[in-house]
Amino acid sequence: MRDYDIVVIGSGPGGQKAAIAAAKLGRRAALVDRGDRLGGVSLHTGTIPSKTLREAVLYLTGLNQRDLYGQSYRVKEDITVADLTARTQHVVGREVDVVRSQLSRNRITVLDGTGRFLDDHTVAVTGPGGQERAVTADHVVIATGTRPARPASVEFDDVTVMDSDSVLRMDRVPRSMVIVGAGVIGMEYASMFAALGSRITVVEQREGMLDFCDAEIVEALRYHLRDLGVTFRFGETVAAVERHERGTLTVLASGKKIAADAVMYSAGRQGLTDGLALDKAGLTADKRGRLAVDEHYRTAVPHIYAVGDVIGFPALAATSMEQGRCAAYHAFGEPAHGLADLQPIGIYTIPEISFIGRTEDELTDASVPFEVGVSRYRELARGQIIGDAHGMLKLLVSPQDRKLLGVHCFGTGATELIHIGHAVMGCGGTVDYLVDAVFNYPTLAESYKVAALDVTNRMRQIDRLD
Repeated sequence: MRDYDIVVIGSGPGGQKAAIAAAKLGRRAALVDRGDRLGGVSLHTGTIPSKTLREAVLYLTGLNQRDLYGQSYRVKEDITVADLTARTQHVVGREVDVVRSQLSRNRITVLDGTGRFLDDHTVAVTGPGGQERAVTADHVVIATGTRPARPASVEFDDVTVMDSDSVLRMDRVPRSMVIVGAGVIGMEYASMFAALGSRITVVEQREGMLDFCDAEIVEALRYHLRDLGVTFRFGETVAAVERHERGTLTVLASGKKIAADAVMYSAGRQGLTDGLALDKAGLTADKRGRLAVDEHYRTAVPHIYAVGDVIGFPALAATSMEQGRCAAYHAFGEPAHGLADLQPIGIYTIPEISFIGRTEDELTDASVPFEVGVSRYRELARGQIIGDAHGMLKLLVSPQDRKLLGVHCFGTGATELIHIGHAVMGCGGTVDYLVDAVFNYPTLAESYKVAALDVTNRMRQIDRLD
């Protein structure tokens, strides 16, 4: 008999849920990770610290209250890195305790160290002191996550030239910064540092940003960031980054030069698989270190699963958790529905963006008719109370069966608000449910009723003319 029914390598959201799901099924589960990294990339350098940093920025800058108290309003005048990191360290510490408690409560063995394959059923765990032990398992789940990709042509020093991990360890708030890459992570940090008063320049080789989002929502974000002093350089590539005594000089292929205190690269992510000795288990990763899986999250070796960022898109903490649970259920023959096609996306820029379903461009390209209903926060009593004059909610509705085709939100609480639309779409509801529903007043949730009335009035006018 093997040592465990399942061994999970990596303790991030996907790894945790895989181990816990197996334990709930009465299986012997072990989880491999370094003790000082319990919770994985998500907890230590990714989702939790970056979102906590965002909350600290919003509070200390008083940004959300400036429509009420004036553009000069700040909770704290001179914001230091210590001010920003104190909240992050508190939250991360508490979350580590929560993770440790959950694993202990479910009697999951935590093997302190790093794991690599000796064969397809055996994992060698190298402890913090270099000691090594081998454990065997019927099933293995790879949930090692990713790290920021670093272009070989760039000399990172983690002080003036950083990635999204090392930016969390900076010793001061830069007066100016170049952010290379206008993806989700790049735009989240661009909005945070702009809110702190840094002069931000975003360089992106594509002609736009966040092209998977609704174009109107993206334009609203771009307008808001420009209002905070962000400069965008689209269609540009970085030829070189020079470090100088007084800062950095970013040279673009077009010949432009940008002086700044610091540069942050947000050039995608690389799967953390290079230390796993995948070949010993009969596996190979792609050039980005990612593993291919089937609909049950099985790799090419059927009893070895992979979940989370290491398998690529959508690479979200929320979906990783479900992938881990589904993988464990499948391994032990427990029925599981798997992930639905309908998944919410949340982007923690300032303000937030969140959406579910399809965009206007996607529907137009697919020749799917739709009608649009919009609600703006400035028209809601709650929007006035909280001082958000920029937020908006958009519903895309089928005029044929009146079902929601997409929900797109920009503004305070967008990532929370989206789940009302998520629930309606997931249950096959129509816009008429939102028209007839009574929402608490004053709330931002009321925006659903306003947008629903807007879109049904538009459809009524069309019906009268047909």
